[in-house]
Amino acid sequence: MRSCRALIDTAALQHNFRLLRARAGAAKLVAVIKADAYGHGMHTLARTLTEADMLAVATIDEGLQLRQAGCRLPLLVLQGFKSAQELLQIGSQQLIPVVHASHQVELLRQSGMRLPQIWLKLQTGMHRLGLAAEAFSVAHAGLGQQADELVLMTHFACAEESDSSVTNAQIECFDAVCAGLAGSHSLANSAAMWSLPETRRDWVRPGIMLYGVSPFPQQSGVQLGLRPVMQLHSELIAIQHCRRGDRVGYGQRFVCARDTRIGVVAIGYGDGYPRHAADGTPVLVDGAPATLAGMPSMDMLTVDLGPDSKAQVGAVVELWGDGVAVETVARHAATIPYELLCQLTARVSILTQ
Repeated sequence: MRSCRALIDTAALQHNFRLLRARAGAAKLVAVIKADAYGHGMHTLARTLTEADMLAVATIDEGLQLRQAGCRLPLLVLQGFKSAQELLQIGSQQLIPVVHASHQVELLRQSGMRLPQIWLKLQTGMHRLGLAAEAFSVAHAGLGQQADELVLMTHFACAEESDSSVTNAQIECFDAVCAGLAGSHSLANSAAMWSLPETRRDWVRPGIMLYGVSPFPQQSGVQLGLRPVMQLHSELIAIQHCRRGDRVGYGQRFVCARDTRIGVVAIGYGDGYPRHAADGTPVLVDGAPATLAGMPSMDMLTVDLGPDSKAQVGAVVELWGDGVAVETVARHAATIPYELLCQLTARVSILTQ
């Protein structure tokens, strides 16, 4: 059995949810669990987040999986639907679509369907999903006949940046276009709901912070009062006794600066650990600090245990979690924690604590 495992702490998830609920004030909270809940296991988290006002997924497939598993909470589909068949599934499974393009508006019109709720997305400067201002106003007028309730939404490009002129411009655009239009408002993702009170409005949509991870480059989740939900663990499967000047791993990138013990850990990029993590990336071995030593390979990586380490084969290795912040690992790998969490492969066992 593969040694690497992701331990999911549902108590930590509930702690983070309560913290975000308090931060949201009077706004309703949509818990974003797309991409298999950022690698944490969508079904487990849906069963845990029962106090959320709504859950959000990216695709209809994710929504259908949750419905088939018995999830009865309101489910928002962030990418909406792309065909008449998918629109029928939206209706039959009581999913809530985001409408972000004119072809979706036309499909709704042709269907004659009336839905309890539709979220209508305005493109305010990110130029990804969303209707431009004129098309948005036209769509709003038409959809008022096809939904019991409209929620007007947008998405921020730079909410994690303090005092961002881009975010300010997006807020101004949203308010100008939506002035006088019926419907509640949803603007805030994790970063915005935490640091920009004016964006909390009627609905907030936290994602990464639910998992105990900071959206801000200069702060960790722990510094914000969050608790990491995932602990990524594996174990030592071999130990090499190396001399000063010995080289370790593919490309011989790491050169031992002293006589030392090199531990071989049963995890690699085939499990989702970042191949480009730099020498010196921290890990914990039986609770003691160690550092990455050499290029991670597909199935293994090597760590410098130090000459005085007493660690033995079978020792537990924490790659990230309570003792090693995933934000720190992401910096050493020149990426973001979102990617690390989402790229774990099926070889990693997900275990709920």
